[in-house]
Amino acid sequence: MLRCALIGNPNCGKTALFNQLTGSRQKVANYAGVTVERKEGQLRLPDGRHAVLLDLPGAYSLTPASLDEAIARDVCRGFYPGEPIPDLLVCVVSATNLRLHLRFALEVRQLGRPMVIALNQMDAAEKRGIEIDVAALSRELGVPVIPTVAVKSGGGDKLLERIAQAVPVAVDAAPFDDDGLHAEARRLMDVAVRMPERISRLDQRLDGWLLNPALGLAILAVVMFAMFQAVYAWAEPLKDGIDAGMKWLGAQAGTYMADGPLRSLVVDGIIAGTGSVLVFLPQILILFFFILSLEESGYLPRAAFLLDRLMHRAGLSGRSFIPLLSSFACAVPGIMATRSIQDPRDRLATILVAPLMTCSARLPVYTLLIGAFIPHRTVGGMFNLQGLVLFALYAAGILSALLVAWVMKRWRRDSGDHMLLLELPSYRVPTLRDLAIGLWERAVIFLKRVGGIILAMTILLWFLLNFPGAPAGATGPAIDYSFAGRIGHMLAAVFAPLGFNWQISIALIPGLAAREVMVSSLATVYAVAAQNDEASLHALAPLITQEWSLATALSLLVWYIYAPQCISTLATIRRETHSWKQTALAAGYLFAMAYAASFVTYQVAKALGAG
Repeated sequence: MLRCALIGNPNCGKTALFNQLTGSRQKVANYAGVTVERKEGQLRLPDGRHAVLLDLPGAYSLTPASLDEAIARDVCRGFYPGEPIPDLLVCVVSATNLRLHLRFALEVRQLGRPMVIALNQMDAAEKRGIEIDVAALSRELGVPVIPTVAVKSGGGDKLLERIAQAVPVAVDAAPFDDDGLHAEARRLMDVAVRMPERISRLDQRLDGWLLNPALGLAILAVVMFAMFQAVYAWAEPLKDGIDAGMKWLGAQAGTYMADGPLRSLVVDGIIAGTGSVLVFLPQILILFFFILSLEESGYLPRAAFLLDRLMHRAGLSGRSFIPLLSSFACAVPGIMATRSIQDPRDRLATILVAPLMTCSARLPVYTLLIGAFIPHRTVGGMFNLQGLVLFALYAAGILSALLVAWVMKRWRRDSGDHMLLLELPSYRVPTLRDLAIGLWERAVIFLKRVGGIILAMTILLWFLLNFPGAPAGATGPAIDYSFAGRIGHMLAAVFAPLGFNWQISIALIPGLAAREVMVSSLATVYAVAAQNDEASLHALAPLITQEWSLATALSLLVWYIYAPQCISTLATIRRETHSWKQTALAAGYLFAMAYAASFVTYQVAKALGAG
């Protein structure tokens, strides 16, 4: 079967073209031995044959400055273990930024592999008045050049037709040094491209507003604030529907099963535990919708540029912005995204503070506690109070990350300047197709976690809560005699200064596997403790409202701003830094900050009468 590989600079529309050509016929995994994402899809060619399409990591050069670029180069050369050499390279270049992208296409051509150039974003180039002589460009390069519009239906059909033809002959190109590549790219521009005097008035006008040092920061703050308000305002109807469905499922399972351990496992463990996490899927997808939309629109690199001065004062750089923003979804890809930061000290600082970004796994915990203890009312006639509290929690994580980075900068006495060079892509309207595919991928990942890690931890916790049973003549609740009960009561002594009871203490342990397990663990603990009281099985929020004080709830909210990260995050830090010392440092300082902040929060709230 024909194997093709897409390669190109970031922001060339490569991933959009991959989605256009493969649709839902995609597989996402990691490259062997590393944590870099690997995307592979199936192509259906016009003659009915099928082909494999690989979406290589974005690269600015084949002289690698990052692991992503090294993988892209090695796969193209056939040097990467376990990856067959592609039969055809499809180099994607943006028609709106040809001077930069042609330089990379020339570098790919020097590999001597069969290749085709996909001249993408042709619609945007035409709107901006850029005239490209495609035939002349193809003649000068010596390779086929195919215009594409990845964001429109059928925009890749001509490329499919070209792939279906005989594989092009390998190019025998004279090698260029770096200056020579730039000179040749300028020559090709002179021969085949006519640029208008003003490339894009719309881009310039938008940049005048969005990159303004004062107004741009205010707009960014409004965008982030609106995102967190929407997480609550839009998700409620969907959450209610999922919650009602899980309650019905639990009731049906309880009706058709006889009392006993199996019924308790299914109703109290599996349904009560996983259902309590599944209900938060709409909020997680809404958060991803905003992040993907900002990325597709071309706004994120501008936000990075805008924040560079502020982040530099804190010991980071503007390049840290995108990895840290990715950490709002999950710290693991955020930490992996730091490979684009060339300065090793900036990269290490970004890795160590990335866990302070409020990942989506924390959202179920925040939502549970805010919904149970913060009144649902409007502030100032337009703002949701619960949304304001959620925004404050996210803001606290961001400010804490900047503070920690500043301390690290002072500690390592780093006063050097690190220049930020970023490509600012043209603004574009995100396509519903790409957003839908991105949201589907995130939903599948979340559901796999619910069906994998969370389900496994829920079943394990149910076992620890039910065995061994109470001895003969016992007067206390049976759960106090279980393995989990004993562990929880021991831990409660450690966390008592924070206001945590034994149920919270025992639920913290499974949360190390995945943050959202905290919610399912609490649901399982209280369901088992209720001894199958049907009124309590699916009513976690009312239960904790009755048993916890407001001070305890606030303390737990603050704990999760800083709490030591899940095992997968710590493992990723170890892989990326190759240092157990840095991994221990991350876990240690996060635990210390979480304990100290929760202690202060609980004691102050209690003194103010919230205990």
